[in-house]
Amino acid sequence: MRRSGSTRRGRRTSRLVAAGVACGAALAALTVPAAEAGPFGQGSPHWASKDPGTPQVRFRGLAAVDRRTAWLAGTAGTVLRTTDGGASWRNVSPPGAGSLEFRDVEAFDARRAVVLAIGEGEASRVYRTDDGGATWTESFRNTDPKAFYDCLAFFDRRHGLALSDPVDGKFRILSTRDGGRSWQLLPPAGMPPALDGEAGFAASGQCLVTSGPKDVWLATGGGAHARVLHSADRGVTWTAADTPVPAGDPAKGVFALAFRDRGHGLAVGGDYRPDQPSPRSAAVTADGGRTWTPAATPPPAYRSGAAWLPHSRGAALAVGPSGTDLTTDAGRTWRTIDTGSYDTVACTPDLSCWAAGEQGRVARLER
Repeated sequence: MRRSGSTRRGRRTSRLVAAGVACGAALAALTVPAAEAGPFGQGSPHWASKDPGTPQVRFRGLAAVDRRTAWLAGTAGTVLRTTDGGASWRNVSPPGAGSLEFRDVEAFDARRAVVLAIGEGEASRVYRTDDGGATWTESFRNTDPKAFYDCLAFFDRRHGLALSDPVDGKFRILSTRDGGRSWQLLPPAGMPPALDGEAGFAASGQCLVTSGPKDVWLATGGGAHARVLHSADRGVTWTAADTPVPAGDPAKGVFALAFRDRGHGLAVGGDYRPDQPSPRSAAVTADGGRTWTPAATPPPAYRSGAAWLPHSRGAALAVGPSGTDLTTDAGRTWRTIDTGSYDTVACTPDLSCWAAGEQGRVARLER
């Protein structure tokens, strides 16, 4: 028994060491000086197209499970899935969903996933599949005309939340304890009042994010200040903090969050209108979102998605319609490494990163 356990621990340690070595090599390649490299460095990781053949669809929902498996959610009720690293894609859209706008998807593996459709009233819906999209069950349909759901996030395979724009002056939160098969409205007493005009952005599925078993953050814009709200008890009670990302307009604010642990996080956003500048488009926190500091060198334009590179304390990606940016110092400074248009990005523990966006664009970070 002891020998068998030692063998398992040895194998696990070897895998972790190998992952660390691979990650170190990838990070070294990503950080080659610009004078010596192309967009991602000569011969280094780069966005490689994984074209699903759907140029008419914009994918703002992305769930990366690992290097081989990823789910996409987009316009015209479209849900796609790959299990071979993007070499082929299967259309697994829920029947009769052609009029819906899917903006978020959360996947647990290659068979189980939850997707969110956004919109006013009954346009906001949640579906779940347990068989790789062969069949779907509608587990929630919004009946309040004042609610508009933006994002989903899960703590684990059972516990998750869904975020609606403010209703009667407060953001509305749905909770699930059974993996998205059923949903309950959380009491509003623990939610601070929303600012005038404040809302979430359904731009990348990253306006609501989690870290660990109980911590969750939501990003806002449109109000006088772009704020990040935090809950340490799975959405029952919340505190709000201002960020330096500009707001004061329905098109401005924090569009995406990424936390590598319950203390260290990134916020990206700006003004999504392409003819408007986006100064101070990124901010960082090291205290769980209680305080936010502007990036010393932010991305040069609006960014809608962000993700930490796996097994890294300092490297992360931000994406938007005008390009991809990399930070290697935990969000303090960013540099553009690609000019392709992507709306959302996600990375997985097996050193895989995926991105998706308009005109059916899907890519995976490859060497």
